[in-house]
Amino acid sequence: MKIGVNVPNFGPGTDPGALRAWARTVEGLGYDLLMVSDHVAITPDVAGQYPAPFYEPFTTLSWLAGVTEKVRLGTTVLVVPYRHPLLVARMAANLDALSGGRLVIGAGIGWAKQEFDALGVPFDQRGKLTGEYLRAIRAAWADHDDYRAGPIPLWLGGHSDAGLRRAVELGDAWHPLRMTMSGFREGLARLKTLAGDRPVPAFAPRILLRVTGEPVTGPDRRAGEGTLEQVLDDLTQLRALGADTVVLDPFDADPAETLRPEIAWRDLAAIAASWKENR
Repeated sequence: MKIGVNVPNFGPGTDPGALRAWARTVEGLGYDLLMVSDHVAITPDVAGQYPAPFYEPFTTLSWLAGVTEKVRLGTTVLVVPYRHPLLVARMAANLDALSGGRLVIGAGIGWAKQEFDALGVPFDQRGKLTGEYLRAIRAAWADHDDYRAGPIPLWLGGHSDAGLRRAVELGDAWHPLRMTMSGFREGLARLKTLAGDRPVPAFAPRILLRVTGEPVTGPDRRAGEGTLEQVLDDLTQLRALGADTVVLDPFDADPAETLRPEIAWRDLAAIAASWKENR
């Protein structure tokens, strides 16, 4: 099982130097994948959680490809309806080629209505548009030399039935975000049921990383939240569930966390060292 890290590409502590330090720390600790998030128009609904500066993911990953050597690079998650599918196909193909085949695209339908409005994209059609655009992206990669790419893994998020069907039809992996362990198990069971006779996509969850001094208990405890031992046990359970990759997300909720990346780096170092010993 591979392990990646979702690096904050937003917030008051984020600038080119911080992004470079994050990338070199993630790669230096031996993690397999570095991912960043996606927003285009930082409308009030976005800014409340992910304030400016917000570095656009394709631009950011292209730059980080030049300051890293081996770590894979990805989006978690690209909001598919925000960009013309041929633009996404072109940017992804170029980034994959320029990085030496290191790109992973995690994608979803989005949630920020004000941002959709600012971009002139109908919010209530985002699921339909996502399916149409993903088909167009895959067709461009497969059928046109100018867009030839890959294979670029396409991970699809969402836990509704529509989202799970989309992952089965169009995804290489199901990429659910920040759920409880019971939520992941329930989602996997539904994914297999909805797949029917079709192949079940790989499992590549993104989990919280919040290491605490005392155990976190109760049914609402999210995977990756608790003592180091609890987090390592969650990783072990996810591997037993068949996870191909797990992405650790050290950003909890407060944008001020981006001013103190050393806390996340400490936790990531502890996870990396302990996981290598136990696997």
